[in-house]
Amino acid sequence: MSRKRKHQDHEEHIDESWLIPYADILTLLLALFIVLYSMNSVDVKKFEDMSRAFNFALNNGSGVLDMPSVIRKGDDTERDDKKEDKEDSSQQSELSEEELIVQEQAELNELKEEMDAYINENGLDSTLETELNMSQLLITISDSALFAPAQATVNTEGTELAIAISKLLEQYPDYDVIIAGHTDDRPINNAQFRSNWDLSTMRAVRFLDILLKNDSLEPERFSAIGYGEYHPIADNETEEGKAKNRRVEVSIIHTFIDKTNPQNLQVKKP
Repeated sequence: MSRKRKHQDHEEHIDESWLIPYADILTLLLALFIVLYSMNSVDVKKFEDMSRAFNFALNNGSGVLDMPSVIRKGDDTERDDKKEDKEDSSQQSELSEEELIVQEQAELNELKEEMDAYINENGLDSTLETELNMSQLLITISDSALFAPAQATVNTEGTELAIAISKLLEQYPDYDVIIAGHTDDRPINNAQFRSNWDLSTMRAVRFLDILLKNDSLEPERFSAIGYGEYHPIADNETEEGKAKNRRVEVSIIHTFIDKTNPQNLQVKKP
């Protein structure tokens, strides 16, 4: 009888070997859901740490979570990183520009002082003046200090002045320089110049030619322009006003100024 009972117990025993792969599947599914959830947080470091932990727990070694193709930054992370880098760069640019403004203002003020000293030493107070603002250092030269009436050839005194200015500019090579010629409203039409446009432009160019004889200056930073009679600084109804309007202006421009906008380069005078 005892043998019969043992045989029946053996027959009634349930095979539970399927529980092992079933438990493995549940564990892998749980790991998969945790991985998917963690990827939403877009934290690569935590993902890598979790990857090593799961691989060690499940396989006691390397596994699919160690594959480089799985561990990567999402598009959102890359966009966030680029955005942060751009913001940091923008802040640095703003700080750099503020520092640049302060530095340039100090340099142009120093250049103004050197130019004023030259004017005083040579008794040129009546024909030259300087003015510094937030856009430029402006050196205004009366035409009487440079040219004969209705001519564009620079005289001896004007040549010496141009050479002196060029030597001062050697110390400040990073600035753009614009030479502008101006006339009064008295019309001109002769064999050399058809209009005040021609006269003002050629006066600017001839003065620029002397500046650029200095090989230490970079020609690409210089330009010449003629305004004719259309930018007066005084009333053309008087001879005194006409004399003030006949001038050459040397503008040393701040590097942060938009030079394509002529309004930025205008100096309003009474």
